[in-house]
Amino acid sequence: MSKPTFKRSARVADQIKEEIADILMRKIKDPRIGFVTVTDVEVADDLRNATVYVSVYGKDRKGTLKGLESASAFIRAELGHRMRMKFIPELLFRYDETPERGAHIMELLHEIDEKERKGPGDE
Repeated sequence: MSKPTFKRSARVADQIKEEIADILMRKIKDPRIGFVTVTDVEVADDLRNATVYVSVYGKDRKGTLKGLESASAFIRAELGHRMRMKFIPELLFRYDETPERGAHIMELLHEIDEKERKGPGDE
């Protein structure tokens, strides 16, 4: 019977995602960083780099990303205290547009549904 194979980078990514979300919620006091959700983390196979995808509630995405970039050294240091790893990956923050795309698609589907309910020529 073989064990399920999970890439170490995927396990590390999951833990980094949880830890960064907690750090952002409890430790970061930068006013540029508003309500941020960590949506995904991708860690390179060599565990040296991690891309952290975030969604931002509100309009100032650029300011939030700049705040996250300036806090990345602090976040890495916190990860170093929380995780038992020889090297903590370099963090690269990216904006995740998936929630906005999903909301836009739902809006389009709602419009189509409304048009179908009205029927042809009812506009």
